Amino acid sequence: MDENDEIRKSEEMRSFLFLTVVMVPVLTVMIIAAYGFTIWFYQMLIGGPPHH
Repeated sequence: MDENDEIRKSEEMRSFLFLTVVMVPVLTVMIIAAYGFTIWFYQMLIGGPPHH
């Protein structure tokens, strides 16, 4: 059982590091890019940014 626990702990640590180091930054960039694209597309449809 000790060997299985060690393997599980190392897999959990690898999964945690992958999620925090790779997936969170990638998802953050994708969300920001999607928001920027949405604003750009909306401004295309309504004729550009508002003028003061």
